[in-house]
Amino acid sequence: MKRWYLYPFSLGYHMVTGIRNTMYDLGIFKSTKFKTPIINVGNLSVGGSGKSPMVMYLAKSLSKHYRTGVLSRGYGRLTKGYDVTNYDSNYKTVGDEAMQLFERFKNRFVIAVSEDRVPGAKKVIDDMDLDVLILDDAMQHRAIKAGFNILMTDFNDPYFKDHLLPAGDLRESRAGSKRADIIMVSKCPDELTEETKQYYISRIKPERGQKVFFSSIGYDENVYSREKMLPDNNLNYYDILLITGIANPKPLLNHLAKFSQRVKHLKFRDHHNFSDADIKNIIEEYKKLGEYKLILTTEKDYVRLKTFDYLRDLVYYWPINVVIDKKEEFNQVIMNYVNKR
Repeated sequence: MKRWYLYPFSLGYHMVTGIRNTMYDLGIFKSTKFKTPIINVGNLSVGGSGKSPMVMYLAKSLSKHYRTGVLSRGYGRLTKGYDVTNYDSNYKTVGDEAMQLFERFKNRFVIAVSEDRVPGAKKVIDDMDLDVLILDDAMQHRAIKAGFNILMTDFNDPYFKDHLLPAGDLRESRAGSKRADIIMVSKCPDELTEETKQYYISRIKPERGQKVFFSSIGYDENVYSREKMLPDNNLNYYDILLITGIANPKPLLNHLAKFSQRVKHLKFRDHHNFSDADIKNIIEEYKKLGEYKLILTTEKDYVRLKTFDYLRDLVYYWPINVVIDKKEEFNQVIMNYVNKR
């Protein structure tokens, strides 16, 4: 237990979330169904569990065959309501995750935001004539009844070892995993044995019809700035100022350690909105580094940092992708669901 002294408060949280889920299960609270296939990528925990790379993977794969859309709530934006990401958008209007998707894929698929998921889903499906919609982080947003649920759980912090808020990091009880069609154990080490997989499966105890898959983070072989590309094996020549505003920067730190030991890490909270004071501090720390130096960040943080003139030409980002074990089987399960509809 992470914060055992808060356990009494978790009992109250369990009662509230349990009653809410029961209301949806009994149909007392309305859950809207759509004819269009909807795939939800969510988790039970607060913080990062690999949802964004999975959304990217699904949208990229499905858009090869179907008119595909992604709908998120636009967390961290300064606006409200429904919006579709385009070339005039920025992280302040649509949020960093939607902007990250657009920066990489442009108009390959539709990227919309709406804090009210039901009307947002209806509008993007109707307006854009979508064949399939991917919901980002909607496991607890049960007002929409997704046809297919993918539950992400971090290999290093799986939900079956966690506890409800505020003692732990679970947003709802472990029983919420029963709503998932696929449980994806994310951020696995590269060398994952069958014995370890079977241990996780035994702890997850999948329901009949549920499938468990395992995935890891795949880093690009290059880091990128606005106009330049640098091979990752050249990073050892530089002093690196690493800037992160994500829930769990540990995998990035571990990967970067393979290429450079000269790293200064400035860690900010998840979805941090960088202030002028933050930028000033970043510049000051950058100036302290040696002759050969660069600023490195995540793809999500880059969409915010690049908006500051002083950093625009200094910052590099490191793209990531999800690498799925038994990829062909996973793809087939997804295609089977979409094709059924």
